[in-house]
Amino acid sequence: MPKPSHSTFDEPVADHAPRRLVVDAQNISLTFDTADGRVEALSDVNLQVAEGEFVSFIGPSGCGKTTMLRVIADLQQPSSGTLTVNGMSAEAARLARNYGYVFQAPALFPWRTIEKNLKLPLEIMGYSEIEQQQRVEHYLSMVNLTGFDRKFPWQLSGGMQQRVSIARALSFDPALLLMDEPFGALDEIVRDHLNEQLLQLWKSTGKTVLFVTHSIPEAVFLSTRIVVMSPRPGRIIDVIDCHFPADRSLEVRETPEFLKVAQRVRNGLRAGHSYDE
Repeated sequence: MPKPSHSTFDEPVADHAPRRLVVDAQNISLTFDTADGRVEALSDVNLQVAEGEFVSFIGPSGCGKTTMLRVIADLQQPSSGTLTVNGMSAEAARLARNYGYVFQAPALFPWRTIEKNLKLPLEIMGYSEIEQQQRVEHYLSMVNLTGFDRKFPWQLSGGMQQRVSIARALSFDPALLLMDEPFGALDEIVRDHLNEQLLQLWKSTGKTVLFVTHSIPEAVFLSTRIVVMSPRPGRIIDVIDCHFPADRSLEVRETPEFLKVAQRVRNGLRAGHSYDE
């Protein structure tokens, strides 16, 4: 097991201009067998993600968004194609703890306090008790949950639990944050609030983020680029750049520029026959 890095915590990053490649996927396809026959989940996917980008995947249910995220995380292996994550194989990146993963549900252990849930990956990775505590305090502060360390997950709202999940994924300072529709089960008001908080978190850490969503406004608001996927077999049918100010608020959603990007996403989904399902 690689030894944990004991460098300082994340420093604020002022510029998110593309830098080195964090993800380089070439001709990725994935086919698997089920009781009903063979399923082609991904077909000839090509994607490059640079350091510091926020890239969202959007498409209909079953189009391969989560599958692509899992392939990058080495939780599933492609049938063909090549993939590097931080310049190494997906397996090597996983073993090197190069990414944090935030699931659709918070996936917190109900018998562990918030503090102990955050400490779990740090315990596994061999951090000292002192550094574990420092990181718990640091990342709870980053997600505005200072003072909730002794609470249990069932004592927190759904939105607060997801913020704990995000803090846990960041606690060991991974280069890449993978987020699989983390706000999909939350109501619109809470979702909007967490979108603003996530944007601030991304700006302050400079992490590279891959984000799965079904929401067009969410994708456009958060992203530097949006990857539009077709129904199965999952293919990339459009990649859309977003050039909104770094200090944007939710009010940007009423601007003509925002509506223009959202319409292009919607047109891409229609062109991919997403509304046939």
